[in-house]
Amino acid sequence: MAAGPAVVLVRPQLAQNIGTAARAMANFGLADLRLVAPREHFPNPAATAAAAGASHVLDAARQFATLEDAVADLTLVYATTARERGQAKPVDGPTEAVMRLRAAGEGAPVGVVFGPERTGLENDEVALADRILTFPVNPAFASVNLAQAVLLVGYEWFKAAAAPLPFAMQQRWPLAEKSELLAFFAHLEGALDDIGFFHPPGRRPVLVRNLRNVFHRLGLTVQDLRTLHGVVAALAEGPRQRGVRKERRVLPKVEEE
Repeated sequence: MAAGPAVVLVRPQLAQNIGTAARAMANFGLADLRLVAPREHFPNPAATAAAAGASHVLDAARQFATLEDAVADLTLVYATTARERGQAKPVDGPTEAVMRLRAAGEGAPVGVVFGPERTGLENDEVALADRILTFPVNPAFASVNLAQAVLLVGYEWFKAAAAPLPFAMQQRWPLAEKSELLAFFAHLEGALDDIGFFHPPGRRPVLVRNLRNVFHRLGLTVQDLRTLHGVVAALAEGPRQRGVRKERRVLPKVEEE
């Protein structure tokens, strides 16, 4: 996977937010954390606690006195902002921004700049960036927490690498063979014949096709069929308790698919 963009936090106000931002970076393989004039002393135990194990990101974090120093070695810089700044800069969403960062980042360092929690970046700081990154959020509540903003960028970066999911559904049983499926159909349809489900008789071919198509779509396993055979057998046997009243049910009209 290509090296991720530098995450530049400008004048972060709370050490906890630095820690949660580092945690978000670690979730998605980002490691280059740059801090511009943090308000609280750093390193900070509150940041370490909030990082929840992402201490390697904090340990490697670099501090800078100015944003100019922090981005001096970067070739493509995005400034994050939730509002229009009146600057003639192209604006991208996170997906588009990550595509550009990946394309530019093949062998060249790139970065994303995030402003202070309360005010965001100043206009002169936005002016240092090549492009603006904004998030498609609810306009009635557009405020995004600092760590959340870092998380959104990290997620898009990681997703763009087509990283596999950490686990998938276990396939413990093989798919049923057609002969096994046909045997189940015979069992099911025979039981339905016994209770008069196929009424009137002329509708039987249509109803059989509809039922079979339902089960064909499910991708049933050998174990699935064993369970279904047991269900059909139990229903055919009927209630085992004495005094249970069987009520006649009105079956809905079924149309052919």
